[in-house]
Amino acid sequence: MKKFIAVILSLCLTVAFAPTLWAATVSMEYAADDLDIPLEKNTQAAAGVGESLQINAKSAILMEYNTGKVLYEHQPDLALPPASITKIMTLILVMEAIEEGRISLETRVTASEYAASMGGSQIWLEPGEVMTVDELLRATVIASANDATVALAETVAGSEEGFVALMNEKAEKLGLHDTKFINSYGLDAQGHLTTAHDVAVMSAELIRHPLIREYSTVRMDALRGGESELVNTNKLIRYYDGCFGLKTGTTSGAGSCLSAVAERQGLTLIAVVLGAPSSKDRFNSTAKLLDYGFANYSYTEVKADTSGLGPIPVKQGAVRQVYPVVKDTFKALLQKGQEGKITTELTVESLLTAPVKAGDTVGYVKVRLADEELGVIPIVAENGSERVTFGLCLARLIKSLFSV
Repeated sequence: MKKFIAVILSLCLTVAFAPTLWAATVSMEYAADDLDIPLEKNTQAAAGVGESLQINAKSAILMEYNTGKVLYEHQPDLALPPASITKIMTLILVMEAIEEGRISLETRVTASEYAASMGGSQIWLEPGEVMTVDELLRATVIASANDATVALAETVAGSEEGFVALMNEKAEKLGLHDTKFINSYGLDAQGHLTTAHDVAVMSAELIRHPLIREYSTVRMDALRGGESELVNTNKLIRYYDGCFGLKTGTTSGAGSCLSAVAERQGLTLIAVVLGAPSSKDRFNSTAKLLDYGFANYSYTEVKADTSGLGPIPVKQGAVRQVYPVVKDTFKALLQKGQEGKITTELTVESLLTAPVKAGDTVGYVKVRLADEELGVIPIVAENGSERVTFGLCLARLIKSLFSV
């Protein structure tokens, strides 16, 4: 604890006496109100669909995780510096490397001079200091440490430059056309830009890796045998019900940024705020977005009406007909109160040609809300039917003769 307090005091003194040096680079993740002051409680009812949320930020978006549906947006495609939210893409690549077996949580990493030289939020790595991937992940996710982030990047790709190239390749694969990375950690750099929409897509990709929750939900931790304390920069995991991540970011150029994910009753929401004027604004605006989503949307299970289903004849089939069945239901993301407006439309093949395998799709049920198609429920063959061949006919004939 003494070392942690000394580090914070040292950082404050450095900022106070060297404003010109730190103006473009300092990443003030540990704002005082992030550590001690609870989230401001909203005593008003959440806004209804179509109402303005009056988000105090340059850009914001609310996206539902499973469908990718945007529930609310404010200038979502405005290109802005993302600060440490950059680390979301870094963590995607690290998680992939772990899952593919290229590195493990136990992999020992020796800090390079370059990694140890990072400014902003850090754990003050010394050149040559050895930490495991697990320890570096804790420092990166919980405390947003830039030096730990670079050490991970170098471990995955050999160099940070090579890693940044991988970040941009991944962005292209995810269709993030408004995103360009210059570094792996997020300090302001010319051309280092993304959008709220792209951050939401990145966040959805990251939480597909279950391991991230083991780090993003930790409130406090320590390294170096307790000498270096880690405090989670995302206060929402403490004060917002259902929140399990994800990443904060703050620089002089980016302002205060946050990507938060929360889950309630099977509904997972991703809220992104970029360019808020203060840390308080980013947390309150993000909470407002999440409140809006949970208050106005839910999943409804849609079951297909199978009363019109009957056996389907099979042309040239060893079995003359197959039986269509619906084994799945469909979960529709709806505004609350729209459940009774769902309609379904059944379409099934009238004739099939052998061979047909059990499980083959033989039709579908379209799920609609007014003129919007929400999805389909597949109809499959319960049984199969082989194609009739001369050999099969001969075998049947012989069998019938000997069975008389």
